[in-house]
Amino acid sequence: MPQTGPEASKAATALKAAKMYYLQDLTMGAIATELRTSRSTVSRLLSFARESGLVDIRITSPFDRGSALEQEIHDRFGVTAHVVPMPESISDVDRLERVAMTAGRILGGFVDSNMIVGVAWGSTVGAISRHLVAKPVHNTVVVQLNGAGNTQTTGIDYASEILQRFSAAYSAQIQQFPVPAFFDDPLTKEGLWRERSTKRLLDIQARLDLAIFGLGSPFAEIPSQVYIGGYLDAEDYRSLSDDGVAGDVATVFYRPDGTSNGIALNSRASGPSLDRLRKVARRVCVVSGVQKLASLRGALAAGLITDLVLDESLASRVVEQQGRASEPVRRERTLA
Repeated sequence: MPQTGPEASKAATALKAAKMYYLQDLTMGAIATELRTSRSTVSRLLSFARESGLVDIRITSPFDRGSALEQEIHDRFGVTAHVVPMPESISDVDRLERVAMTAGRILGGFVDSNMIVGVAWGSTVGAISRHLVAKPVHNTVVVQLNGAGNTQTTGIDYASEILQRFSAAYSAQIQQFPVPAFFDDPLTKEGLWRERSTKRLLDIQARLDLAIFGLGSPFAEIPSQVYIGGYLDAEDYRSLSDDGVAGDVATVFYRPDGTSNGIALNSRASGPSLDRLRKVARRVCVVSGVQKLASLRGALAAGLITDLVLDESLASRVVEQQGRASEPVRRERTLA
């Protein structure tokens, strides 16, 4: 928050209005009288207080379905869940926006000074970045977890936009990872990984305090970026199908049972190995839509998640004892 100037004055007035409204239970009319302004101005000040992080609103209820689902997910998978209530009839586009908005507000409680935060680009994390609540911290670094380049684009603009939003929200430094999402040859990757400039970034990734990611899935109504952005060709899809892949985190793939050994494409992937990801103290997964059920179950089986933000319908499905069988990737027919 700025220390001087008009913005600081606005923040101070918004804080005063917020204390009157939330702590003293004054009406907007009474606050307007005390501040010698209008009710509409008070309303805008309260909105500013929420959006800028001056006010953090939390709702806790032991009675709603979401709380029961959160407890069941914790008991079954050892994961702290945040279930976002919404009607089943809502479109997947709106579903993602609501989940992303909730995640954007929750993340402020996880990010602090002197942290290294890893961010995996994608449709979900892109949506989250638009809903982050400002929380200035000190000496915090946001690092890109996986490369975004392919044969059509470097991916720098796309990934940079997401990272810039995280930087703006948390006053953090940015470390981009300017490599391909997938290498053509595993030996090329091995050679680049030995370069000092790349090793510096890999060392930062190895010291993560917090990782933020969505889950890739070819089945969702909103396709994951890795499946629609020109990153995979027909041969890659056939390889994933042969290996029985259910989904990916930061372009590293896994099966429905959480295993990843022997998946050929992972030797060419730029994202952190699942073993490395599991070493991060807090791993926040944000996911929406029942089409990502197989991917979510695989990620839970792999032990990749400590904190989970998801919609109510998906939460209900993931705790069912007898859910729909997980499906491997079978998309090559659409690309042949």
